[in-house]
Amino acid sequence: MNTRSALALCGLVLLAGGVSAQASGAPLAADVRAGTVKSVLGDVKLQSGTAAPRNAVAGDAVSQVDLIRTGADSGASLVMRDGTAIAVGPSSSLDLKEFKFDATTQDGNLLVSLLRGSLRMVTGAIGKAHPEAVRVETPTAVIGIRGTDFIVETDGKP
Repeated sequence: MNTRSALALCGLVLLAGGVSAQASGAPLAADVRAGTVKSVLGDVKLQSGTAAPRNAVAGDAVSQVDLIRTGADSGASLVMRDGTAIAVGPSSSLDLKEFKFDATTQDGNLLVSLLRGSLRMVTGAIGKAHPEAVRVETPTAVIGIRGTDFIVETDGKP
């Protein structure tokens, strides 16, 4: 499976529904949950802080700072609390560095670092209200978001 087909497959699931309120993995308090793993294809690991990586399954909570790693021919889709949808392609490493969102004011910020691989993102409330508050870092660039649907790919080499 190539990068585009993995992103497309995860993207279809990603755009098909909202965030599940239930987590099958390690539970997080409601104020800590940044999002939810919507779908998993193949070997996907989720790591929170210094805890050991665990196999990700649909419904797992994603915290405000997590690391998502996908194996070859693997992918995952995440839906953040603000409605941002992220599809992570095969052989990727995505570091969710910061996520803050106030549902009442629609204020917040999102910073992800794509260490290697590919991602597709469709921005949610933060990107629509404050596009400057959504950023994607790669080993060689920082991308400021001005659109709502985009794909980023990097080989991880500076």
